[in-house]
Amino acid sequence: MPFNEIYIMSNALGIPNVDLDEFISGNVAQKEAFVKKLGDAFVTIGFVAVKNHTLDDQNANRLYDLSKKFFALSEEIKNKYEIIGLAGQRGYTSFGKEHAKGREEGDLKEFWHIGQEVEDNDPIKENYPPNIIPVELPEFNTVGIKVYKALEETGKQLLRAIAIYLGLDEYYFDTKIHNGNSILRPIHYGPIHDEPKNAVRAAEHEDINLITLLMGASAEGLEILNKNGEWIPVTALPEQIVVNVGDMLQRLTNNKLRSSTHRVVNPPKEQWKTSRYSMPFFLHPRPEMSLDCLVSCIDAAHPKAYEPILAGEYLMQRLREIGLK
Repeated sequence: MPFNEIYIMSNALGIPNVDLDEFISGNVAQKEAFVKKLGDAFVTIGFVAVKNHTLDDQNANRLYDLSKKFFALSEEIKNKYEIIGLAGQRGYTSFGKEHAKGREEGDLKEFWHIGQEVEDNDPIKENYPPNIIPVELPEFNTVGIKVYKALEETGKQLLRAIAIYLGLDEYYFDTKIHNGNSILRPIHYGPIHDEPKNAVRAAEHEDINLITLLMGASAEGLEILNKNGEWIPVTALPEQIVVNVGDMLQRLTNNKLRSSTHRVVNPPKEQWKTSRYSMPFFLHPRPEMSLDCLVSCIDAAHPKAYEPILAGEYLMQRLREIGLK
């Protein structure tokens, strides 16, 4: 299903919709209103839908088409691109390898990872493995990088708004995410052929990173856990992306901004033979960024909840917990 035809309902949870153009090009009042609406959503819900982002439909649709072609390749071909020692951070990861923290069952998904392409003389390039290019579909990586850069720019603008909301300098995050360790993950949730027992397409979890930007999925299934303990279906209107807080940002803000639990449920049995495709962009900072709680987010009512740790160390810790390292 083309990206611009994906229509998934906005529901009773009332996930706010924000217009990024009001922050980038709006007047002072519009910018202030955007910051407040975005920040309040991340405090109370942890999710928001964003329109007028920097990803165009043409590249989004093309990447979906190429993803379907790649995942339709034989297991023998795909397995060539599952590289031991990379902890799943580049190339292919096969079905069932990743599981949610605290669970043993692998998720019913396979995925591909596209990482940062360092284009300046930043020595951090030596810390990142090169992206893997499938010879059968070289455009898969080429288009993927275009989508990566577009979502990275959207994420940078959203983090500028978050910085203002937190009382920081608007550009606080800019140097921390420049050539950051972000990942674009095309995912294929394959057809279900047998009773899955306890396995689901993606078990309940919180994301590791600062924020996640999610292009529209090809089918329903994403749910978030609200404050009342209820699972609520969540998606976006056409030409919007869904953005949520990750654990790194929750940790940095001493739980002020909320990393909500979410999952991708299995479809009804009559739809088991269908696939689902999804394209999250996990925006990570540079590995040397400190995730120590911001002083402005600590007070008598909210004592410091976390010990200091660097983003790179935290990522490695979490990759071990979910079975990729």
